[in-house]
Amino acid sequence: MEDKIALAPCNGMSPNGLVSRVAVGDCRNENENVISICMGSTSADIEGRNDGMLRKYPIVAVNGCPNGCVNKILENKGIDVAGTVAVNEILEGLEVSARDPFRLDSEAEECVEIIVEELNKTIGKIL
Repeated sequence: MEDKIALAPCNGMSPNGLVSRVAVGDCRNENENVISICMGSTSADIEGRNDGMLRKYPIVAVNGCPNGCVNKILENKGIDVAGTVAVNEILEGLEVSARDPFRLDSEAEECVEIIVEELNKTIGKIL
């Protein structure tokens, strides 16, 4: 059993990208065994300075849109993910949605809560 898990949020400029980042931050704040990964630094690291950190703990990719960029970036780095949370798929068909890529309204905050719950389930399965 691992003692920590890393969450890698979407850094995209979509409403669900923002939901992804806030949900990862909230989940990290609620769980002392959770850390987060900066995907900008990860994708820009052509020298491989982050490789040791990326292999230290299991990683859950948290994608905002159907493009799955978080998984693709990690795959390009040779990193296998322990799990994937697709924000767009989880929120699809629900009566709440995020609409702004820069600000959360009350409905988007509900989306964050839904994703945090899904992250906690995913973490529970891995740890």
